[in-house]
Amino acid sequence: MAELTALTIAEARDGLKKKSFSAAELADAHLAAMEKARALNAYVQETPERAHAMAKASDARIATGKAGALEGIPLAIKDMFCTEGVRTTASSRILENFVPTYESTVSAQLWRDGAVLLGKTNNDEFAMGSSNETSYFGPVTSPWRRKGANTKLVPGGSSGGSAAAVAANLALGATGTDTGGSIRQPAAFTGTVGIKPTYGRCSRWGIVAFASSLDQAGPFAKTTRDAAILLRSMAGHDPKDTTSVDRAVPDYEAAVGKSVKGMKIGIPKEYRVDGMPPEIEKMWEQGASWLKAAGAEIVEVSLPHTKYALPAYYIVNPAEASSNLARYDGVRYGLRVPGRDVIEMYEKTRAEGFGPEVRRRVMIGTYVLSAGYYDAYYLRAQKVRTLIKKDFEDCFKAGVHAMLTPATPSAAFGIGEKGKADPVEMYLNDVFTVTVNMAGLPGIVVPAGLDGQGLPLGLQLIGRPFDEEAIFSLGEIIEKAAGRFSAPKWW
Repeated sequence: MAELTALTIAEARDGLKKKSFSAAELADAHLAAMEKARALNAYVQETPERAHAMAKASDARIATGKAGALEGIPLAIKDMFCTEGVRTTASSRILENFVPTYESTVSAQLWRDGAVLLGKTNNDEFAMGSSNETSYFGPVTSPWRRKGANTKLVPGGSSGGSAAAVAANLALGATGTDTGGSIRQPAAFTGTVGIKPTYGRCSRWGIVAFASSLDQAGPFAKTTRDAAILLRSMAGHDPKDTTSVDRAVPDYEAAVGKSVKGMKIGIPKEYRVDGMPPEIEKMWEQGASWLKAAGAEIVEVSLPHTKYALPAYYIVNPAEASSNLARYDGVRYGLRVPGRDVIEMYEKTRAEGFGPEVRRRVMIGTYVLSAGYYDAYYLRAQKVRTLIKKDFEDCFKAGVHAMLTPATPSAAFGIGEKGKADPVEMYLNDVFTVTVNMAGLPGIVVPAGLDGQGLPLGLQLIGRPFDEEAIFSLGEIIEKAAGRFSAPKWW
């Protein structure tokens, strides 16, 4: 039944409809693959019993003609999404034994449409990281390897477990969260498709909060079509989230395969950064020529405040994180380390419960929000954010439909290769992705080719607010032209 795990969501949906196989068989094939791939550490919790029960219920609905949009489709859920009755840790020691009594809105909508839960995937602790190395449960190993080498590579972060699970055929699709590139960068590193929708498109309710004005849920999938299928179920207005936008959810799948003739695609000149590998430059030009061949018009655009995006992001992000993480104090839930008094209990709990990267961001955030520094750092960063957003708005007003950029400044790197001596080295991985979160725009990453070492590289398309359909149409053109590729199995 191994071939069932190689299907796309669209193919599996058709096979289930034709009764070529059952939802139970599909779930079993994935559970068996997960068992054999534990060396990747993609999952922090497998849920075979729940998967069997949900698949059985799906088969019953299919038999009676009451199948939902995702009926019987086995999915992985990032461990930032609360799942009722299933441990949710944000890959942190402080939440090691937390079992929610409620379901996140996004996952609830997936179950509403008939999807099957395979398990919870590993991520950087509290989604803080670009390589999935900060997880309390250890790093995820990418299913990809450099040609002729056995070096363990990172799958990207923070949603590394979800990306690795989809790339290694351990799930047909997965959820992720994206605060500064945490869906798009792992998608690029693993040869999968990942989309961060417009801020407010998916509910944040029931997702462990990191930086609330930047966080957004989105899917990982093997193809652009599959990502569109998943996003339709995940998106929608939720009165429990005040930032959720009350707009109808389009049929994203219908946009896949639509003509892009006459669309104007911007190439931001500021994204040509120093030291960019020639392979990425070449792939970027190739992507533009594929879109041009499909009838799109390619124009150079300017986003002058791009150079300030990364420093501004690394002020806003830790500031909001320090505020959100104040709730983990050992009083109400999660880890509690006793102390002589309540202050010592707080200090010990947070010192032992949070890893080094989380502690670093909480301390930076507390500093930039403190009296005397608030105006100099946080307020100034928010002003820069407004200018970044305006850069994009000016381009869209001038008739640009979307922008094409690289997704990452390099292919995947080895576990332990970056950020040990200087954390800023790791933060630079987000250089092409943070602007999208700062401006609240939709961004998709699609696989666009392999580098000289046989590792995947991705291209990013940035769209107008709530125009995910345009980037799905454009993304599919790049995906078709580049062809699909998968990691040679070694695990």
